[in-house]
Parts: sequence; structure tokens; C-alpha cells
Amino acid sequence: MTPRRHLRLLGLTKPTRSTTVLTIRRHYATKYTAKITSTSPTGLSVSAEVTPPPPLPTDIRGYALPRRDLICKATQILLRQSPSATSSDPFSDLSDYLSSLSLHLTPSEASEILKSLNCPDLAIRFFRFCPSLSPNFHHDPYTCNRLLLILSKSTSPARFDLARSILRDMDRSNIRGNISTVNILIGLFGDTEDLQTCIGLVKKWCLNMNCYTYKCLLQAFLRSYDSTKAFDTYLEMRRRGYKLDIFGYNMLLDALAKDEKVEHAYKVFDDMKKKHCEPDEFTYTIMIRMSGKLGKGDESLGLFQEMITKGCSPNMIVYNTMIQALARSKMVEKAIIVFSKMVENNCRPNEFTYSVILNLLVAEGQLGRFDKVVEMSKKYMTKSIYAYLVRTLSKLGHAGEAHRLFCNMWSFHDRGDRDAYMSMLESLCSAGKTAEAIDMLSNIHEKGVTTDTMMYNTVLSALGRLKQISHLSELYEKMKLDGPEPDIFTYNVLISSYGRAGKVDEAVTIFEQLENSDCKPDIISYNSLINCLGKNGDVDEAHMRFKEMQEKGFSPDVVTYSTLIECFGKTDRIEMACRLFEDMLAQGCYPNIVTYNILLDCLERCGRTAEAVDLYAKLKQQGLTPDSITYAVLERLQSGSHRRVRVRRQSPITGWVVSPLR
Repeated sequence: MTPRRHLRLLGLTKPTRSTTVLTIRRHYATKYTAKITSTSPTGLSVSAEVTPPPPLPTDIRGYALPRRDLICKATQILLRQSPSATSSDPFSDLSDYLSSLSLHLTPSEASEILKSLNCPDLAIRFFRFCPSLSPNFHHDPYTCNRLLLILSKSTSPARFDLARSILRDMDRSNIRGNISTVNILIGLFGDTEDLQTCIGLVKKWCLNMNCYTYKCLLQAFLRSYDSTKAFDTYLEMRRRGYKLDIFGYNMLLDALAKDEKVEHAYKVFDDMKKKHCEPDEFTYTIMIRMSGKLGKGDESLGLFQEMITKGCSPNMIVYNTMIQALARSKMVEKAIIVFSKMVENNCRPNEFTYSVILNLLVAEGQLGRFDKVVEMSKKYMTKSIYAYLVRTLSKLGHAGEAHRLFCNMWSFHDRGDRDAYMSMLESLCSAGKTAEAIDMLSNIHEKGVTTDTMMYNTVLSALGRLKQISHLSELYEKMKLDGPEPDIFTYNVLISSYGRAGKVDEAVTIFEQLENSDCKPDIISYNSLINCLGKNGDVDEAHMRFKEMQEKGFSPDVVTYSTLIECFGKTDRIEMACRLFEDMLAQGCYPNIVTYNILLDCLERCGRTAEAVDLYAKLKQQGLTPDSITYAVLERLQSGSHRRVRVRRQSPITGWVVSPLR
């Protein structure tokens, strides 16, 4: 080999153009180990070679990377997915595992383990446990943030106290949080005192609030229903050049509108448009509702038109809000126009829409125009909407309009809606139109609706209340023949109805049918029968039924006792009435003002003034409030008048016109 060739291979000469350059890197071959040598008194020596642990992996910046296998294993141990056979404490298992590998946990690895511990109690225990693993372990803001974030997602009532204890630990360990710490704490705390503490941490840790911090603070004040401080926070954001997004603007506007801070709301709304944050449908809905509550219907309409001009598509909520705003200003014509636009734009009205218009027309005496509203929205008039309108009109006392609307539904839909028919039955019965109710009950099957016991009970109750006993009996016989089966309510209605009409034998017959049926008498059945017998002169039989119900395990209530006391009192058997009253108290059944009035009237009519005064004292001791009947009896006691025939006259105490018990 020539000297030049030798030098070239060593890299000491410049290669020619035809030579290929080879870069040779020399790796260290030396391994550094440590030896521990122990010499015994006999002269023998023992050596142990110790290999240092491999260095932690680092990123391109030189920061240590978390060891994923270590994190996974530690998480499994803490979550008891692979518990030790000899230990019941996962933290002891974790300590043994780390000691066996001569590994030390880093704060970043602790933070990753915390991320997997969703249980706040377990996360707190692990957080407290980490410093015991190594004297060199110290928590940093990131591990603290991880734990605070877990607490912020918890629903435990103790989460606030735990968060405050973490802050105290940070203070003792001289750990300065970052702005993320403040953001998490603002999201966690909701009351003013803690929010002020969070703001104080910004100054204590020499931090600068960013846009997200202001947003968190504003939302926290809104959650605390403190729109004033939320507005002040918004102004501070503006001074610092920060802007809210559409959701933040809408939340603030909604809070200001609900608190009737009208000027602040208009200022925020104007700023919103100037700051190039275009209002959306929800924004305009808030402003329309607010101006509507102020009675500014024209202003609401202007906002509605502005929203449409800007390309927003009103939904059902927007239309309902607009119609309600116009209704508050009693603008009937414009409300109907907006409703027509709603239908033209294929936006389906709901029950609230019809309710607002219906109440507006009723209040303005223009109920006749509601037929036009129904006609223009006929394609959206479902059976449930018809049922709702029939029920609403009935409650408002417009049975005729309800019936006309019901007839419209009857001809429009092939199949009927049970709720609508039930509402119409109730409306007809309340208005005393029992013939129409019976006719509808007979024809209801034509629309595919099966009559049920509740429908029959509704009509039977109306017939009994109006003492139309012949129709009542006919309908009951039809019910037994064609179905449905009578229930306990049916029997009770029949007993009380026959009793009210003085048909004692028929009432007793119905009661016997009840006893022989699948239904059994209840306390209302006995009360109805006792009232029927007692009010129609058979007090002894009524008392026998009273004893019978007790033998069958029924406890008489205040109605039972009051009925019997009145019956005995009217037949001048005052001793029996008083005995029943004492028995009532002994059984723990407390009399009401009606019971006292009945017995007071009995005592006064029999001239037992002293006992009546004592009874009035008991009434006051029980905390009951005397009514007009009580004062009328007291007036007669004071005047010493015990006439059998009473006249209606004005009470000098209450000024009410009262009549005695019959």
C-alpha cells in the first residue's frame, strides 16, 4: 500500500474527484459499571456489579417523555385491574412495583395517571401519595391542574372544599399556578366569594387574564344570576380588546333581558353588530321577547323584519315569541298576519301558538276570528291540536265555540282523538248540555274511538248533579248491556245521585250490586250511602251502616262523622251528635270548620248556649278560621234568638249574606 493511499484512508488527504467519501463514526466500547466490594474477617471478598438505570427518553427539546408502559401499569394497579395477591392496598402495590424496578415517578407521569382516575376520591389519594414515593418528587402546576379539572367535573358536594384544600397545599409548597389553573377554578366555583378569590390569584401569581379567562368569568357570573357583574366583566373585555363569540353574546343578552336591564341589553346588542358578530335567530328572539314584555309591539316587529332581511330563517320559537309580543300589545291584526306568514313558510304551529292567539281574541272580544285562524292552518290541525283547543275553549267558558270546533274536527278527520272527545264531553256536561253529551257518547264509535268507563262516568256525574234520574238510569242500563264495565267511581256516582234525588231504595240497590261485583265498596261508597239514608230520614239505618263500615275495617273520615252529626242534629238527637263528635276526637279524626259549624248550629237551635261557646273555644284552639256560617251562629247566640225558621241577612261582623244550614 502506498503512503498516499494509506493517508487517504485515514482521512488526512484530499480525495480526487473519482473517490467516494465514507464517513466512519466510532462508537464507545467501554461500559461503565459500579462495584460494591465487601471483605469478611476470614479474608474472603464478595463483589456485586451494579448497572445504572437507562436514562429517561427525551423529546427534541431535551424534556423527559412520560413512560407509557409505566403509566399503564400504575393505572391498572390503582384501578384494581391487576391487584396483588398478598396486598389489599393498591397504593402499597404501586410502591412495591416502582421499588422493584428502581424507578422514580415524574410529575408529568403522575399527571398522565391522574388523567385516567375519574374518581375524585381516588385521584385525591394518589395526589397525596405521590410525594411519599421519592423525596425528589414535587407536584407542579400541571399535576395540580389535572386534579382540579377532575374535581370540576365531579358532582360531589365536597368538591369545593377539596379544591380549596388543593389551593392551600399549593400555597404551602410555593407552587405558582398558571392561567389554566385560574380558568379551571372559575369554572368550578360559582358563588361571588370564590370568584373573587380566583381573581385574586391572578394578581398573586403575576398572571395576565386572557380572552378565555374573561369568558369563563362572565359565564360564572351568569351562572350565579349576577348579570351586573357579568356586564362589568364584558366592559372590561372590551377595554382590553377581547370579543365574545355568538354564544357568549346570547348568554349575556338573555341574562340582561330576564333581569330587565334594558339599556345594558341594547348596548350589548349594538356592540354585537359593530364588532362583526352577526346576531342569529336566538339573539333576535331574546330582543323581541324583551321589547314585547315592555309593550313595544312595533319595535318587536321591526326586529323581526330586520332578522328576515339579514337572511335568518325564523323557526317556531321565533314566530311564537313574535306573536306573543304582539299579543301583549293587543295588536290582533298584526298577530294574525304573522301567524299567516308562519303557515305560508311551512312552519308548524304548536299548542302554544294557538293558545296565545286564542287568549288574545277572547280578551279583545274577537273570538269569531278564530275560525279564520283554524281555516288558514287547516293542514296542521291535528287531532291533538283540536283536543287542546276544545279543552281550552271549554275552560274559558265558551262551550258553544268548543262544540263548533269539535264538529269541524268530526267532519275533517276520518278517525277521532280520544282526548278531544273527552274534552268535548266534559265541556258539554259542564254546560249542562247532557242530551248532546249522551248523543255524542252513542255515536263516538263511528270515528273509531271506543267508549270507556271514564266517558260514561263523566256523563253519569252530570246527570246526577242535574237530578236527571230517568236519563241516568237509562244510561246505566245501556252501560251494563253494551259495556264498558262499571268501576267503583260509577257505583259511587249512582249512589250519591239517587240519594240526592231522594231515591233511597235505588241507592241501596246499587250499593248491593257493588257488594256483589268485582269492585268492593270503599269509604266514599259508605259515605254516599250514609248521607243518602240520613238526609232522607232513616238516621238509624245510616248509623247501622256506619257501624258496618267500621266492622269491615274502614276508618270513618271527617265526612262520615260530619254527615252523621248533621243527621242526628236535625232530628233533635243532640246527645247522639255530641257523642259522635267525642268519638271522632278519640279516634284521632280531626274535625274541620264544617264539622264545628254543624254541631254549633245544632247546639244553638237546642238552646245549649254554654256548650256552643265551649265548642267555639275548641275551634279556636285547633287553629281553625271561622267562616261566615260560624259568625252567623255566633250572632244568634249573642242575640238569644233560637228561631226554627231562619232568614237570609247580612252578618254585622263579616258583612256577608249568609243562610243557615238546611
